[in-house]
Amino acid sequence: MSTQAFDRTRLRTARELAKWSQAELATKAKLTPAAISQFESGATRPKPETVMALGELLDVPVEFFYTPMSDSHEGFFRSLRRTSVVDRRHARAVGQVAHDLVLHAAGAGMFPAHTVPVLPASGLDAEASEIEQSAAHVRSLWGVAPGPISDVVGLLEMHGVAVIRLPLGNTDVDAFSLPFADHPVVVLSTDKNDRARSRFDCAHELGHLILHGEQIWGVKEVETQAHQFAAAFLMPAEDIVDQLPSRPDWPVLFELKRRWQVSLAALIMRAKTLGKMNDRAYLTAVKTISARGWRRVEPVPLGAPEQPSSLLAFLASPESTEARTFLPANVVDNIYRASAA
Repeated sequence: MSTQAFDRTRLRTARELAKWSQAELATKAKLTPAAISQFESGATRPKPETVMALGELLDVPVEFFYTPMSDSHEGFFRSLRRTSVVDRRHARAVGQVAHDLVLHAAGAGMFPAHTVPVLPASGLDAEASEIEQSAAHVRSLWGVAPGPISDVVGLLEMHGVAVIRLPLGNTDVDAFSLPFADHPVVVLSTDKNDRARSRFDCAHELGHLILHGEQIWGVKEVETQAHQFAAAFLMPAEDIVDQLPSRPDWPVLFELKRRWQVSLAALIMRAKTLGKMNDRAYLTAVKTISARGWRRVEPVPLGAPEQPSSLLAFLASPESTEARTFLPANVVDNIYRASAA
């Protein structure tokens, strides 16, 4: 057994992976809820035999509990009011395991260094122009050429962000991110097979990492700012403004969707934001989208969502053997299968 001390946050993570409450775990382990609470708070440490029993119940290796864990806040989740605490914490726990894997991959020289800049928004009431400038600065800093980004997921991976895809099992959770200081984690949902939406989700989470970090989360204003960032990052004003129509010209918008790899909804919102469409034209476009059922499935499919590759390459290599010995095998396998699908 490891000479490291029992890490209380590992027990909480293992419990949240199982979607159990402290009381449920206590009942299954024949312990009191107070004992589990004390283990997780660090007030007391479980005996080695108790740790072994907890590991068997929670389906994690005993070594999992003795490996120091980098902690992060609850994560950037949209629709907090409609996302259950259990689902949110389970998803965050999977993200924690992904972060463990990335640390091992980086240690083996198989994952790029973290080079995501920190450009905190000036406040919840930051002007849209400020967010636009931040997106432009990141594109410049990363050497992104003008025009559409060919692979948003690959771009984030190139700069040290761990991106995985998972069946989040909740229509209100499209994506979320955990702002670890060394390697942030972005989790994209496999539940909706939409390339345009997945790219926007990825850019949205990048916005959180850059603008908000560990500082603010869980309020409507930060979600609005992340949306503004994603739109500006994927569709820079100076590159797209002259291409956008002033009215809902659908053949033109279909072609723009193919070129920019974004949704029709994102394009018409960008046209409105940049002053190309007035309120009346924008409202006409929105009504057409609703009437034709395009809110559920848009025309002009773009193909499969972008897939992560850096972490998958590590998991497929012999170098991942050590990491697999102390992480829950079922979670690691799920990460690999879902992201590779």
